[in-house]
Amino acid sequence: MWHGETLPSLQVDLLPPNITDRAEVITIVQTVTIVSCILSIVGSLLIIITYIAWTDIRTRARQIVVFLSIADLLSAVGYLYGTARKFNENSWDCVAQSAVTTFANVSSFFWTCSIAVYIYLLIVQQQRQITRSCMISLHVVNWGVPAIIVAAGVLLGGLGWDRSFISVGWCWVNLDNSYFLLWTLLGGKIWEFSAYILLPALYIIVKKHMYTQTHRFSDLTLSDRHALMTRVDLKLTLIPVIFIFLRVWSTVRYVLYLVDSPYKTNVVLMCLHGVGNTLQGAANCILFCFLTRKVRERLCDVCSSKCCQRAAPGYREADMWGEQDIWHERSGLMEASNSQ
Repeated sequence: MWHGETLPSLQVDLLPPNITDRAEVITIVQTVTIVSCILSIVGSLLIIITYIAWTDIRTRARQIVVFLSIADLLSAVGYLYGTARKFNENSWDCVAQSAVTTFANVSSFFWTCSIAVYIYLLIVQQQRQITRSCMISLHVVNWGVPAIIVAAGVLLGGLGWDRSFISVGWCWVNLDNSYFLLWTLLGGKIWEFSAYILLPALYIIVKKHMYTQTHRFSDLTLSDRHALMTRVDLKLTLIPVIFIFLRVWSTVRYVLYLVDSPYKTNVVLMCLHGVGNTLQGAANCILFCFLTRKVRERLCDVCSSKCCQRAAPGYREADMWGEQDIWHERSGLMEASNSQ
């Protein structure tokens, strides 16, 4: 994965006491990253396959999640190849892998933010017509802008081998390029920083609006309102929290590289970075498959698992990701699957 001279500042004193050999460190980081890539590939495929197989869960929101999963799938496959390939030079397949993962990574940022914007327009602005008509624009921006960045990066030599100072074995930005800092921003960091601000802000606005709306449900008791908002809160909280938790480690290593800190190649940070950049597909699978009642029940039916229990009759999970729900029935705030 790395030549001996590419990890001169690895902090051995910060490693577990029984790990002192650099080759063992490399193996640990590589193994953790590869396992994370495989989990993300499986998770992304599960989201895509369930959407194709079951027509009754094809809401507009889940459609956006599917496009996000396609980007995460490409990203995980690229990272898997880069980590297993053990690059030690700026070869043609290093540049090709960087092009694929940079395109997929930037696109993933865009689609993740698109989900937040979509929910904001649908729930807060209640602009159903705008949210339906903007899909073409989303495709143009979310696929087109990353493609332009990658094409420019390949042609101008901005993508390539970074000696794992700002990655975890895979190729990203060519450190020998005179404008490599610009390419790190265009190739991911500026969009990552923007997502850190945009996602929490939009979800806080949405949650505040939904809390206000619950007081209009005069036929609900206080305990019913609390139960309803607890179910709604789960995903609206987990989406930005999981995104930030997974991505923040790459940001930390990026900052450490800019200040030339020896901790930029610390094995713990590298493992967290490797998992964070590659596990998004698996995290989305947990959110949008296993934590979505209708999808979870269908998966249990397929697996014929006795340990999976269906929700009690009359229970309605407040969920826009695959079923009609109480929010649509009472206030028109969320979309029903049969309206698509």
